[in-house]
Amino acid sequence: MRLRLECQQALQENQKRFIGEMMLKEGSTAPAFKTTDADGQSVSLKDFRGQRVVLYFYPKDDTPGCTKEACSFRDSFADFQKADIKVLGISTDNEASHQKFTKKFKLPFTLLTDVDHSIADKYETYGQKKFMGRTYMGVHRKTFLIDQKGKIKRIFEKVKPDEHAREVLEAFNS
Repeated sequence: MRLRLECQQALQENQKRFIGEMMLKEGSTAPAFKTTDADGQSVSLKDFRGQRVVLYFYPKDDTPGCTKEACSFRDSFADFQKADIKVLGISTDNEASHQKFTKKFKLPFTLLTDVDHSIADKYETYGQKKFMGRTYMGVHRKTFLIDQKGKIKRIFEKVKPDEHAREVLEAFNS
């Protein structure tokens, strides 16, 4: 297990060096992607050109922090609609998991699949994590605000799940 983790880390480091240290930052063009939503429908970032988008990465459906974050967006969803902001949540869970999560918590926004973490890699949200003394690879909680032209307006590196929707709305309105 440890050797596998070390190999994954080495591969990620080499990919970053090979690509030229992408290092996303505010003002960068948001990386393009194509995936599916909870219903199996094809979704790509270019589908939202001309709209403001919240793209929030979260570790796993139906876990305490992820549920708080999703419900925060759910509870503020009318405000996002009024402001014409599209909310997209994304994790490495599959379509069936997203369907169950959406139904259980009545989530009104789109959840996207990233089972191979290829999108998380592009957005630099996949990497080494530690929890209860265990080290593993996974998705870090991170949010990107993307403007109508596909540029990253803001990156939230540190997210407080239950307060996040409010701070995202404030950031888009500033």
